[in-house]
Amino acid sequence: MEELLLKFSNAKFIISAADKSQFVKSDKPVIAVCGKSNVGKSSFINMLAGRKKLAKVSKDPGRTRLVNYFDFGPFILADLPGYGYASVSKQEKLKWARLLETFFAERCADHVFALCDIRHKPTADDLQMAEYLYYNLIPFTVIATKADKLSRAQIAKSVQTVATAYKCGAGDVLATSSETRQGLDKVHSKIDSVLEIFENKSKNLP
Repeated sequence: MEELLLKFSNAKFIISAADKSQFVKSDKPVIAVCGKSNVGKSSFINMLAGRKKLAKVSKDPGRTRLVNYFDFGPFILADLPGYGYASVSKQEKLKWARLLETFFAERCADHVFALCDIRHKPTADDLQMAEYLYYNLIPFTVIATKADKLSRAQIAKSVQTVATAYKCGAGDVLATSSETRQGLDKVHSKIDSVLEIFENKSKNLP
């Protein structure tokens, strides 16, 4: 486990992008992290980095309002604004939605980690995001957060429920916990796979 925690321990913040002119263009693959507000995106990123304060964790949902970029060494991580938070203005929601749409329309991500809370059925917003990713042929993996709140039996059942909702295989749903580091090895394996696919595509470019 210690080796897993050290793998991306040199990760660092790059920039916060408010519009497409600030989106990071890189020769490294970009992995985006998306999910509804308060699903645990910042905690997930910190777990991945093996650090507590790389991404700011807030008790107030809806704090991520920009695309925050982090350099994880072999890849760039893009933390996207959370969606589905009710206590913001309609204008602010539309602004976030446009930013997300522009990000994906510009093909700014090579892979997406779509986060959902394993304790609950995916929300309508979660499934709408999944449909958007399917429609735009953007590969993604479902990260089911807060797995430490459930028993093993409950986790297995919930993973199947989430997979059915997302129309994917149970193997494409990774149960994780930022508290216990559960699932970190599987997330690293998925990242290795994404990096390998990106490298092979790069080699085949004319």
